[in-house]
Amino acid sequence: MSSSSPLASLLEVELDPDKPPILRVQTAGDVTGWAAEHREALRALVSEHGVVLVRGLGLRDTDQVRAVFTALAGDLMTEKEAFAPRQTFSPGLYSSATWPANQPMCMHHELSYTLEIPGLMLFACLSAPSQGGVTAVADAERVLQALPNALTDRFEREGWLLTRSYNDEIGASLEESFGTENPVGIERYCRDHAIDFDWQPDGSLRTRQRRSAVVRHPATGRRCWFNQIAFLNEWTLAAEVREYLVDIYGADGLPFNTRFGDGSPIGEDVVQLLNATYEDHTRREPWQAGDLMLVDNVRTAHSREAFSGERQVLVAMAEPQRLADGFPTPEASQR
Repeated sequence: MSSSSPLASLLEVELDPDKPPILRVQTAGDVTGWAAEHREALRALVSEHGVVLVRGLGLRDTDQVRAVFTALAGDLMTEKEAFAPRQTFSPGLYSSATWPANQPMCMHHELSYTLEIPGLMLFACLSAPSQGGVTAVADAERVLQALPNALTDRFEREGWLLTRSYNDEIGASLEESFGTENPVGIERYCRDHAIDFDWQPDGSLRTRQRRSAVVRHPATGRRCWFNQIAFLNEWTLAAEVREYLVDIYGADGLPFNTRFGDGSPIGEDVVQLLNATYEDHTRREPWQAGDLMLVDNVRTAHSREAFSGERQVLVAMAEPQRLADGFPTPEASQR
């Protein structure tokens, strides 16, 4: 089935309601040249569908992936405020976030809690797992429309609050998150990025930052459910993991947690509703080695499902932008 926009229609994609749009290609070996030649058409597909999976490129190694990513997106972003460690292959080219293979990473928008968010996510699969490990996607406009108005209205008025406690055992280190371990540099970063911070008696750092839960897409103006409320909430964790973390760090010292914008706890029922709504709108296609996927990070949430076997998916972020409505305001819920 062909796409409707003039540029996007130059490339024919397979459209299935249960899968991301899939573009099957054949190249003569110059994968980077193919990417550069078809850049505008591929970007048009992302604009139209929010995501496209390109199959048949046969991506083989990190150098090739970086060249393709750069041909498609230009300069790649350096990640800041990471929530989990990554391996860095070259500037802006990373491994998937380090996360237990048997634990899913539920739907989220990358770095939605930062002031400068990536507008585009790029993924490349060098090694597909034997089972699971799908990078699934969900349309943020449709998720917002499916959620109860009373809940989204509250989040739209108040925003959401991310709390973090940095320690040496779980999650990203201070260096990985802020680019430095120097307290002066960390405090300067926090002040510049609207992050409240407190140094604890043991020298550890706790932070709080309030962000919008609903934003308008910078290109289309359409309202999108854009956040990591469910993913970074304690109730998304497996019960035994949550109990262990609370026992070790205390309820207020979890490595990360989310709250309503006024600081009130988010109940388990709300998190279950959010994750169930995401699941209702999830589209998935198992990775094959050599695949490429481009994702509009505002319009489209993504996840990583549990897996077994070796999985190597490279990630890059591009097109940094500051959303005009990144902070909640009293007028935010006016439609």
